[in-house]
Amino acid sequence: MTGVLYDRVALIGLGLIGSSLAHVIRREKLAKTIAGHARSAETRETARRIGLVDEIHESAAKAVKDADLVILCTPLGAYGKLAEEIGPRLKAGATVSDVGSVKGAVVRDVGPHMPANVHFIPGHPVAGTEQSGPESGFAELFTNRWCILTPLPDSDAAAVARLEKFWRASGSNVEKMNPDHHDMVLAITSHLPHLIAYNIVATAADIEDVTNSEVIKFSAGGFRDFTRIAASDPTMWRDVFLNNKDAVLDTLGRFSEDLSVLQRAIRWGDGETLFNLFTRSREIRRSIIAAGQETAAPDFGRRPDTPSPREAGRGRGPREGAGG
Repeated sequence: MTGVLYDRVALIGLGLIGSSLAHVIRREKLAKTIAGHARSAETRETARRIGLVDEIHESAAKAVKDADLVILCTPLGAYGKLAEEIGPRLKAGATVSDVGSVKGAVVRDVGPHMPANVHFIPGHPVAGTEQSGPESGFAELFTNRWCILTPLPDSDAAAVARLEKFWRASGSNVEKMNPDHHDMVLAITSHLPHLIAYNIVATAADIEDVTNSEVIKFSAGGFRDFTRIAASDPTMWRDVFLNNKDAVLDTLGRFSEDLSVLQRAIRWGDGETLFNLFTRSREIRRSIIAAGQETAAPDFGRRPDTPSPREAGRGRGPREGAGG
């Protein structure tokens, strides 16, 4: 067991990622005190009722007082104002990080408000489910998932190493990269798939010759998977696309070109092109399973023992949904 890494941790936002962090910090005894902040009175009351944190604060500034580690766990669009609020209240030597799915925007919005005596180290746990809220979290969410840290050129090496140890103690594998590279990688592995999922579900709902009841009744495994992704937090994903628009648009352009190739192959009966692409894509799936980021167990939504949201996150592939 790793033991205490930070005396006091402040979690700003208590949705899926924030609440899961609270659970794993408590389980692994990574901090002596967990303070939390949520803008919603309902969320704060729920956090109190379930004993999610040791202290719950209406103000983010009060939550970060004397904290050794502060983690922003809200949607990206709130980061700038939060950073401005907490900046003057941060303890000298504290580490400030986050869980956002875009890193360039975090450097842009948070960095200017960080005092010189604070360690600002952006981060992104690539984990999640389509669930949200303080009761959706579970300690196993980060197990065998990747957490990407994007230290700045002047980041303190000891502070980075300490934060890396924290994420490893939470169950994550850790990778470090620069913010721009992170945003391009996530544009193709997470952001574009979510955009496609939202669009496919909306398209299916808008086709006049197919009723909504038929879409639901005859949904095949592929469509069900898209609806799961499209059930993710709308506020979070709105902020992701607005804050990573350059990388997403570049990736979307490439995707559109590749989609045109498929369109031509289908139109002209080019079976060889289709077969070769499908074969290459299948190998990617097998590589993901071999890397331990998914299992090969079939379910297709037909298992009678459908797992709960907490169980669904264990031993399954990384599901972007909150911070993801």
